[in-house]
Amino acid sequence: MSWKVTLPCTRQEAEALHDEDEWLESLDPIPSVVADEVEAFNDEKWRIEAYFPAKPSKAAVDLIQSRLPSAAKAEPVIAKLPDEDWVVLSQQGLTPVCAGRFYVHTSSNRGEVPDGAVPLHIEASRAFGTGGHETTSGCLEMLDKLKRQGKRFEFIADIGTGTGLLAFASCHLWPRAYLTASDIDPVSVDVTRDNALLNGYPLGMGQGHIALCAASGTDHPIIQQRAPYDLIIANILAGPLIELAPSLVQITRDGGALILAGLLNTQAAAVISAYRKLGFRLQMRSDTGDWPCLMLIKRTRYRWERPSRADGRTTQPPGDFGTW
Repeated sequence: MSWKVTLPCTRQEAEALHDEDEWLESLDPIPSVVADEVEAFNDEKWRIEAYFPAKPSKAAVDLIQSRLPSAAKAEPVIAKLPDEDWVVLSQQGLTPVCAGRFYVHTSSNRGEVPDGAVPLHIEASRAFGTGGHETTSGCLEMLDKLKRQGKRFEFIADIGTGTGLLAFASCHLWPRAYLTASDIDPVSVDVTRDNALLNGYPLGMGQGHIALCAASGTDHPIIQQRAPYDLIIANILAGPLIELAPSLVQITRDGGALILAGLLNTQAAAVISAYRKLGFRLQMRSDTGDWPCLMLIKRTRYRWERPSRADGRTTQPPGDFGTW
């Protein structure tokens, strides 16, 4: 791809552009269109980048712009790109991640695994969670810390598993646990299944296996039937974390732990408050840049309390990875 056209848009326009992409067939050559957010958590600040193998015609640029009402008065940015193998360059730009005892790598950057490290092979793909983002690496470090403290967990759930990375790490740390990994996006479940095979982690309902399912929040028979959990990991977004608080309360054992991530430090107080009202206390917090990782413990109840209302679902759309 040697030419790129960039235009501003909204998230809604970007999603519509991909949902109704038959119009692309009228362009010759047909471009590859990529949507990206410009400003974190701002649905009004997105952009479209269209990659062409030859200089695009004015008609082609006008057609793309006509699909983006908010860009009607914008000046398209048209740039010629150097002749490079962009796939190779993008892979070279990824570096292995060391987080706790884990060494996360792709096929092109494995390098030499450090002594004593646990390698996890995770390719950049259609699902979130290659270890490179601070939220994922923060969760890996938190899990490693719990293991070093001698914590033991029998039932573990990874809600919003993405590539399955955190479920695999949990399976390594507590190999006799019953693990459940779910995601709202069926694509992520397929990616996790492939990654489990690639890394040698068994799938299934038995002890030491990972049970996979596509679910909105905790609304799935597998998740509900295997509750209550000693440890739940939810690396998603602040909004869904708050929305799912009553549902996660219902499936957490008294004294059980929650690891929450995917939120900015400016959102931490609201997330902590939502869970504190439902009987959790903050036990540990680690910040990596602007991204905190929270560990909360569910208080043991000795008296009757009004049950929290929860349907197990979240309004987060499938495939919504926030800024990732």
